Amino acid sequence: QATLVESGGGLVQPGGSLRLSCAASGIPFNIYIMTWYRQALGKPRELVARITSRGTADYADSVKDRFTISRDNAQDTVYLQMNSLTPEDTAVYYCHAGLPGRSYWGQGTQVTVSS
Repeated sequence: QATLVESGGGLVQPGGSLRLSCAASGIPFNIYIMTWYRQALGKPRELVARITSRGTADYADSVKDRFTISRDNAQDTVYLQMNSLTPEDTAVYYCHAGLPGRSYWGQGTQVTVSS
């Protein structure tokens, strides 16, 4: 059974940093495209950052140059380093593992940016 477990969310002041982790189990992690999404209250879920099995990453324009996605295939874990956080980054952040015909979601972790 595939499981994705996010961690690392919390409350941070504007300008601060957080590092999210997503630990996968039950899937051949190294072949999956791993993606972080977020959903703010009252807004649709949006893609934040994505990393291929080979480590190629791309980002939403709103987080480019502030967020960094990375993966450790030996640990079956994907990370999202978030710097220079603003209140607009407040959302539930979800981890997703995807391949054609395969789609798995984590339960989400809350990130709140507030003074």
